[in-house]
Amino acid sequence: MQFEMNTNPSWQFGHRGRVAVFIDGNNLFHAARFHTIDIDYNKLLRVLLGDGRLLRAFFYTGVDAGAERQQGFLLWMRRNGFRVVQKELKTFYDGTRKANLDVEIAVDMLSLAGRYDTAVLVSGDEDFVYALNAVAYKGCRVEVAGFRSNTAPRLIDVADFFIDLGDIAELVRKDASQSGQYDIPSFIPPEELPPPVILTRNSGENFSQVPDKIPFDANFADEETDDYADLVRVLDER
Repeated sequence: MQFEMNTNPSWQFGHRGRVAVFIDGNNLFHAARFHTIDIDYNKLLRVLLGDGRLLRAFFYTGVDAGAERQQGFLLWMRRNGFRVVQKELKTFYDGTRKANLDVEIAVDMLSLAGRYDTAVLVSGDEDFVYALNAVAYKGCRVEVAGFRSNTAPRLIDVADFFIDLGDIAELVRKDASQSGQYDIPSFIPPEELPPPVILTRNSGENFSQVPDKIPFDANFADEETDDYADLVRVLDER
């Protein structure tokens, strides 16, 4: 069932419980560059979390071992609440370089299903339709976040809710006045950043605020069992 923003007086997620965020880094990077938006991942995470408690925030990306700027960016991500899952870029016969992490994203979404109430997939790749459906059939709420023009219609159709990043670009955009040594998204401590306001498409009436702090699910580690002891996943390579 789709809930469009223009049907609500204010854009809000509702009660979402424990939230797990899965960011397809390469897909988001290219889509954001197409829309000339420099994403602030700290702001993005807060917006996607809504009123929920953060279970895990994963960031999947291909890496070039010799790129110092990229390594600096990934270090920033790890130190600011993200679990980085990476693969080294492979060079193909036509000269293109690519790392496909679709399997890792799908496996993590399915293996953690049941530990979160809401899964937010940040990607426009149609290849995730089947995985998203499988998670939904496990009783979890599934949401997709992306730029509508860069998101496969079938992916939007299987989601319980679609978050058009183009509509909230000003909430997730990196401040132009801020720059970092590694050319990474800016990080502002929660206490120094006033809660942003989400406008409806027909702005001028009601507003809903994004929490200025990210509540983590502190009991996640205590709840873990040996159910997943045999699973193998690509983890941080430091």
